[in-house]
Parts: sequence; C-alpha cells; structure tokens
Amino acid sequence: MSQTAAEFFAALAAPVERIGRFGVFLGRVLWRMATPPWNARDFYKHTWLVTTRCLAPVMAVTFPFGMVIALQGLTIFNIFGAQRLLPSLITVAVLRELAPVLASVLVAAQGGSAFAAELGAMRIKEELDATEVMAVDSMRWHVAPRVAALVLACPLLDVAGALAGLAGGFVMAVCIKGENAGVFLDHLWRFTEPFDLIGGLIKTIVFGFIIGITACYHGFHATGGAAGVGKGVNDTVVHASLGFFVANYLLTSAFF
Repeated sequence: MSQTAAEFFAALAAPVERIGRFGVFLGRVLWRMATPPWNARDFYKHTWLVTTRCLAPVMAVTFPFGMVIALQGLTIFNIFGAQRLLPSLITVAVLRELAPVLASVLVAAQGGSAFAAELGAMRIKEELDATEVMAVDSMRWHVAPRVAALVLACPLLDVAGALAGLAGGFVMAVCIKGENAGVFLDHLWRFTEPFDLIGGLIKTIVFGFIIGITACYHGFHATGGAAGVGKGVNDTVVHASLGFFVANYLLTSAFF
C-alpha cells in the first residue's frame, strides 16, 4: 500500500475512532451515574455553582427577547385586530423554545466551559492519573457529578428564563405599548397546555446531559498543556451547542 493510500485510510479511520472513543466514555459515565456510590457532595456543589453563575445572565438575555417577541407580535396582530392573541404567542414561544435554548446556550458557555477547563487542568497536572493510582475511580468522583449537575441545573435555569421572558413580554405590551393588563393576563395561558412547560423542561434535561457529557469528555481527554485545555474548552462550546441544537429540532418535532 502506498503512503498516499495509507494516509487516506488513516484520515477516514480517525473520525470513526473518535466516535467510538466518545461512545465508550458515554457508556462508562452512564453506568457510574446509575450505580452507587455517588458523590453527592460534589453534585450539589456543582449544581449550586452553575445555577448561581448562570441565573443572572439567563434572565438578562431572556427578558429582552420576551420584549422583542411582544413588539414584533403586536405589530402583526395590530393589522388583523387580534391583539388578544399576543400573550398566548409569547407564552408558547418562551416556554417551548426561547427559554430552553437560551438557557442551554449560556450553560454551555459558562458551566460547560468551566467543567472542561477544570478537568483539563486536572488531566494536565496528572491529578486524574494520581486518583487512578490510588484506586479511586476518577470518572465516578469527578465526571459523573458534573454531568448530573448540568442535567439538574438546566431545567432550573429554564424556569427562571421563562419567567423573565414572560415578564419582558408583559413590560413591552402593557407598560410600553399600553395594552390592557387584565386582558393580557387573562389570555396568557388561554392557548397553552401543561405540556408546553413540561416539554421545555424535558428538552433542557436532554440539553444539560449533552453539554455535560461533551464538556467532561473534552476536559477528561485534554492533552498538550495549556493550549490543549484551551482547545478542549473551545470544542466544548462548539460541539455542545451543535449537539443540543440538533436535539432541539428532533425533540420539537416529536413533542409539538
């Protein structure tokens, strides 16, 4: 086999190898999340840190987006004299799409990148190797709690983002555009169903898992010193965002 052909087959095999490596990592993490012992202390710590760090950014982003939806929707509904439908539009848009997606984007940028950096630094400093030498399962005590923390933190932030988005819509429609507050509140839940909220929460659970497993994978397998850690952080945000955007389309098609 010529050198060119060998290089070609090696280039084809590399993506397959990465997919298989990720699949093995995914299975190992799922097994440790499902079986005891669990590192509850780190789980609660990471959940608290991610939630508190991302709460203000999530609300600061979803609030003006709710205002934009109200502004654009009111412009269209005014043409047809259907202003009463505006609250239902805001509620459905915020609960189904706006809050879950924006909350997950910020979690990936804040929590996911932080977890990738932490695990990458531990790998570069050989701390993960040291725990393995001491017969401590590094994936059970360092990886699984971080993945589980994002699975819980994303739905919590989704609820906060949804409340902020609805508040933004109310401020724009009632306080700025002069719509009747009673009519707005009366129609807020007129065309929504409980599954609109439940579906958004299910989405963020899936998104949180995708972000967590992607971040921990890149951090756990970081190589090449500080530059390798930086690459892992960058890859985490890019790959996690792509992953949950694809998942968002599939889940939206299935749910709604």
